[in-house]
Amino acid sequence: MKIKTGLGQDSHAFCDTNKPLVLSGVVFDYSKGLNTNSDGDVVFHSITNAISSITGVNVLGTKADALCKQGVVDSAEYLKLAFHDLNHWKIQHIAIAIECLYPKISPMIEKMKFSISKLLDIAPEDVGITATTGEGLTEFGKGSSIQVFSIVTVTK
Repeated sequence: MKIKTGLGQDSHAFCDTNKPLVLSGVVFDYSKGLNTNSDGDVVFHSITNAISSITGVNVLGTKADALCKQGVVDSAEYLKLAFHDLNHWKIQHIAIAIECLYPKISPMIEKMKFSISKLLDIAPEDVGITATTGEGLTEFGKGSSIQVFSIVTVTK
């Protein structure tokens, strides 16, 4: 059996618009959205980048930008492209670390895990999500933005 591990990161600042805050495909009850051309789902973006580090095919950037210009702003569509690039590799586990002051992540973790697992055809227990404020040492922990790191482990 062959094993690969991918690391991905993404971050976005909040903006004062009517844009909903979407994390892992789940809409959060929060007054601010994220400042991006897409829906700004930093969790899906981070996972997409982790998968891209495995396949060597960068989805965020040229491919996602082209889709945005066509009106496709759902980050699940970008993650689906990366997932397709895995070909015969099977996701075994995804570890996700989120840093932000707001919104509170813990109450939504189970919904987030279910959304990710459904999209990537894995069991919810194969998705781990942690959240921290980082003791307010960064802009993420001070409440102006969100940062996410993801590690994806695949086998073949």
